[in-house]
Amino acid sequence: MASVLVVEDDQFVRSALIRQLTEASYTVRSVGTALEALREVAHFRFDVVVLDLGLPDLDGSEALKMLRGITDVPVIIATARDDEAEIVRLLHAGADDYLVKPFSVEHLTARMAAVLRRARAVSGEPAPSTEIRVGGLAIDPLRRRAELDGAPLDLTRREFDLLAFLAGRPGVVVPRKELLAEVWQQAYGDDQTIDVHLSWLRRKLGERAARPRYLHTLRGVGVKLEPPREQRP
Repeated sequence: MASVLVVEDDQFVRSALIRQLTEASYTVRSVGTALEALREVAHFRFDVVVLDLGLPDLDGSEALKMLRGITDVPVIIATARDDEAEIVRLLHAGADDYLVKPFSVEHLTARMAAVLRRARAVSGEPAPSTEIRVGGLAIDPLRRRAELDGAPLDLTRREFDLLAFLAGRPGVVVPRKELLAEVWQQAYGDDQTIDVHLSWLRRKLGERAARPRYLHTLRGVGVKLEPPREQRP
């Protein structure tokens, strides 16, 4: 049974989430402030955190940064803000997913299940032991390490998963739906999530979308990773 921390200051919304998630067989604890959330995470183990942004003591985005400083628990943002720049900033700050209010509990539990599947797969399933090499890239799925031309790459969990998945299929155009299903463990989702992570990954590989070396986007089709032209046999 998964354990959920609901961080929500609206008592009506909070009570409804507690009731509905409990009925869905989740173990639920809840708080109404960011500082209470940090104390809860420091003292109890949770499988997922549902974090509201409009908290009375700290903005939820600041709370997210503080949470990321002490735990890697998956965090789903629950927000009334639908601004694209804000969503990008939250993903960059470490959010695993986001939902724009109002949303149904069915939508929330579907997103929670996807996030939990991904987290459990990363921590519980044995990874391939064979190092993957594509041009100057060397990726070790077992140790979750990646290097570019001998220099270590500082990748987030999701960036590494995306890079390793594409590198395991060099030269193959992977549809976005497949990336959502295999990397994010979601049957559906927003392409923006993929675009944001691809942008971060390109930056760390020292390239730009306008001048790609490893990561190539085929508009309306998908994404492929292949060695730069100068490194192809």
